[in-house]
Amino acid sequence: MSPTLTFADAQHILAAGLAKADEIGQPMNIAVVDAGGHLLAFGRQDGAIRASIDISQRKALTSVLMNARTAALMELVQPGAELYGLEQTAGGMVAFGGGVPIYRDNELVGAVGVSAGTVEQDITVSEAAASAANG
Repeated sequence: MSPTLTFADAQHILAAGLAKADEIGQPMNIAVVDAGGHLLAFGRQDGAIRASIDISQRKALTSVLMNARTAALMELVQPGAELYGLEQTAGGMVAFGGGVPIYRDNELVGAVGVSAGTVEQDITVSEAAASAANG
């Protein structure tokens, strides 16, 4: 049987991300999706900007669709680069940091997307959340 990401897993991942956001003092929107990109859990902290609700979910979906961290896509989508225009596909992908895929037994089982801070803050929180998937 293939590994999966359960609702309980998603809640654990979300809680870890929210705790990290509290620790750094930046309210965040955090989305956890399964391997199909379907939302399993979502949290919006008080004060997190509303535009980032959609962005966090798109970061998670992009991470699943590309099987990559969204931060790794930035150089690839610049004018003249091989994936230029990627953000216009699949309903709008996101090519800046804050989306992290989640693996179990080397198989993609989902992703977390974080948005509302600086890109570095989003990356910090998304990495903390994703690391909770295996702990």
